[in-house]
Amino acid sequence: MFAVMAIPVNDPEHGFCRDCMALQARAAPRCERCGSPRMARHPELYRLHLAHIDCDAFYAAVEKRDNPALKDKPVIIGGGKRGVVSTACYIARIKGVRSAMPMFKALEACPEAIVVPPDMEKYVRVGREVRAMMQALTPLVEPLSIDEAFLDLSGTERLHGRPPAMVLADFTRRVEQEVGITVSAGLSYCKFLAKVASDFRKPRGFSVIGEAEAVGFLAEQPVTLIWGVGKAFAATLERDGIRMIGQLQKLERAELMRRYGSMGDRLYHLSRGQDERQVHADRDAKSVSAETTFDTDLASPADLVPVLRALSEKVSARLKKSGIAGRTVVLKLKTQDFKLCTRNRQLTDPTRLADRIFQTGLHLLEKETDGTKYRLLGIGVSDLTDSDKADPPDLVDLPARKRALAEGAIDSLREKFGRKAVETGYTFGKGRSAHPPEFIERDED
Repeated sequence: MFAVMAIPVNDPEHGFCRDCMALQARAAPRCERCGSPRMARHPELYRLHLAHIDCDAFYAAVEKRDNPALKDKPVIIGGGKRGVVSTACYIARIKGVRSAMPMFKALEACPEAIVVPPDMEKYVRVGREVRAMMQALTPLVEPLSIDEAFLDLSGTERLHGRPPAMVLADFTRRVEQEVGITVSAGLSYCKFLAKVASDFRKPRGFSVIGEAEAVGFLAEQPVTLIWGVGKAFAATLERDGIRMIGQLQKLERAELMRRYGSMGDRLYHLSRGQDERQVHADRDAKSVSAETTFDTDLASPADLVPVLRALSEKVSARLKKSGIAGRTVVLKLKTQDFKLCTRNRQLTDPTRLADRIFQTGLHLLEKETDGTKYRLLGIGVSDLTDSDKADPPDLVDLPARKRALAEGAIDSLREKFGRKAVETGYTFGKGRSAHPPEFIERDED
């Protein structure tokens, strides 16, 4: 058992070096041991325990790690000229490239960028490696996505022999050394401000927001800093003369709720740094989906159906691997003018079968194939549950039952010989799309 490090928690000058972890007895601009300028100091540094970790430009960072030739070049992760930007490195971001930007606009902003197709399987492996390192620090890890999570480090001092701030800083240093990517960390007393703090000084950031400074700090920030205040709601607030969080702090809770309903209650509490939400370990995904953006717009069922089948198989494989199933099938389409269309159907029983996902999606797709051209197609399932009650034998629809049995046999062959060992008639041979999809998979939270 480690002895807890004795640190004068009320001394604002007593910090530590984020590179060598040496304690610093005075407020100097550089570490007294190694000379690093990356010092951690804050009046509440050793009293805070709630953290948010965010990997820096995650997909691009993994690609640069694996290909050193990309190190000093602008890199965009995305799906070709007709796709969208999944992420971009900081060099490309300086040129104006942003996530979810259409690829043609990204290349206009940064024509010298190197475009790398996403490799989700690799990113998932690296994400799990970082997640395992988080879980070695505390059991209270709440993932938000493949590359970010909340951690509650309260009660871990005796285990690690040092306060949460030093554990967190050492974690960021070890990820860089052992995994080969960088992360940014935010430390605070609540989830809202830990997330806000992690966005400061990226990449390789380490920021602290204490309770004593929260209200004053927030007063000087725009309302868009608050979760849930997007462009549309920000425009609503601006029409009411509200642009800064400090203006919200002057309004009573009843007035905010009268104007904005339940969102008004959120505005009241978060504008004052009040967030009672706890960190919940192993936060479940709300859906599993896969989608693709086409190189050219597609309208013909002959082109769209094979893609739908391939995506359905991708979703099914992930459900089976995770031991979960979904009750609602969701079809996603985006038109050539970027209008998003979603259709869904609830099933009588949860499913994880590719055939059932595909057949349901096909029924939804048939109603939308009226000549409209689409640039994106996606399929997924929501209302997730354990797979023990999924796909009971269908005694009425015998063809569906036969297809389910055939799918089980195909799964066994693919597990033994690889996923390309067996393909269905939809994805192989006549009628196969001339535009094979590039998968951009997500667990949507």
